Amino acid sequence: MRHAHAVSDLRRETTDLTVPDAPAMRLLSVAPSGAGPFPAVVVIHELFGVNPDIEGVLADFASRGFVAVAPEIYHRGLEAGQWLERDDAGRKAGFDQLNALTRTNVIADLQATLDHLAQRTDVAGAPSIAGFSMGGHIAYLAATALPFAKTVVLYAGWLAGTDIPLSRPEPTLDLTPGITGELLMIVGGADTLVGPEEAATIDAALASSGVPHEVVVLPGVGHAFFWPETPAYDAAAVAESWRRIEGFLGEALP
Repeated sequence: MRHAHAVSDLRRETTDLTVPDAPAMRLLSVAPSGAGPFPAVVVIHELFGVNPDIEGVLADFASRGFVAVAPEIYHRGLEAGQWLERDDAGRKAGFDQLNALTRTNVIADLQATLDHLAQRTDVAGAPSIAGFSMGGHIAYLAATALPFAKTVVLYAGWLAGTDIPLSRPEPTLDLTPGITGELLMIVGGADTLVGPEEAATIDAALASSGVPHEVVVLPGVGHAFFWPETPAYDAAAVAESWRRIEGFLGEALP
């Protein structure tokens, strides 16, 4: 049974991880109080980096009984602890960082994250992974290559095409047969980046590969609906997403 933890009881820390042929990667961790062990979830940031919104998601997971960690995937291009504002300049800088990412580098980052979690005495079981937008794409990619038990993909862009380096040489969706765990995808029905048609394509690819999965389309909801103080924010959609995520990850709890 999941136990709620007061935010003041959560443990927050940062760790610098060694990644081959790259600068150290800062990992932000938020965990429940106590020795555990707890299940772990890796949270992958969207375009703007490990910002206060992502730290809030870590706290939300930790309050639900998870050790939640967020690797700074932009560590090859930004300083440790640096994140980008949600404005035109931040968006441009984010796309510059996104377009510098490669599959090899991202998998190396997540392997280092898994190695770190394997050494922690407060973590038990195979970790899960969750990602938002760009981070959802990375989570999907990671699920095809690394032993994540469960993957949560929130409105992942560019999975079915080859528009960004992460989706080349073949579309990331073509790697679906490599997924060994379970997958939950959540997307808004009014999302102009992903949308219900692409969600249906992803659903079909998962089904044909025999991946245990669910694709949830939230009617009338736009892209990046998770974040307060942004135009697309939808509190009801966030609540429904957490309900789905809790149900999906519940069996990961020891």
